[in-house]
Amino acid sequence: MRVPDLFDLTGQVALVTGGSRGLGRAMAEGLAEAGAHVFIVARRREWLDETEQALTAQGLVCEALAADVSDPSQVETVVQTVLEKAGHIDVLVNAHGVAWGASSLEMPLERWEWVLRVNLTGTFLTCQAVGRLMVRRGSGSIINVASVAGWVGMPEDLLAAVGYTASKGGIIALSRDLAVKWAPYGVRVNVIAPGFFQTRMTRGVLKQAGERIRLLTPMGRIGQPEDLKGVVVFLASPAARYVTGHVLIVDGGLTAC
Repeated sequence: MRVPDLFDLTGQVALVTGGSRGLGRAMAEGLAEAGAHVFIVARRREWLDETEQALTAQGLVCEALAADVSDPSQVETVVQTVLEKAGHIDVLVNAHGVAWGASSLEMPLERWEWVLRVNLTGTFLTCQAVGRLMVRRGSGSIINVASVAGWVGMPEDLLAAVGYTASKGGIIALSRDLAVKWAPYGVRVNVIAPGFFQTRMTRGVLKQAGERIRLLTPMGRIGQPEDLKGVVVFLASPAARYVTGHVLIVDGGLTAC
């Protein structure tokens, strides 16, 4: 295959959770620009509709589905809807996520459980539901979005969100395990671990510690959602056909220090 063909996703169907805004939206846009028919999933209809309209206005193929990925029945409904509309799923990107800020000594149990349920259990449920289809087909690419916070520890004054970090570490372990289990069936499972990016979720952290983070980052800047477009296309495409169980850290060199 020639290099342009290696990154071509024409005819592929991609399901992107958390695809209505932030990193998920940028990755959904990247997959669509590479030729994929993209389905975006999120809980809030208003954000979904705005993103669907913005992408289709560019001539991209995008459809929005509202669902809570921590609910098994809603996950199954989404998967069945995509199958009815498109016939198959080639790429799954789990970009959904929530966080709750509190000291590790004061983190409320109900918030810890909520974050783990949405981030980690939600990722497992979508991987399981889509993975069944991919295993039967003998092909597929699953890309789970974790965080450098799931790779290394974070000082409390830099990131006080222990449930979030635990959930992202769990996503890394889950993905590596599924990569081993499903590789014999032609299904690849990889992880993107972003550093600190400019999104709605990180607004508070960056307001408080943005300058410190910039100083700690060798590239000297905060990540932008568009920095992940090429990364997700690579992992989804034939260009990464021999890559599985990998954690691709995208952090401007933060964790290399």
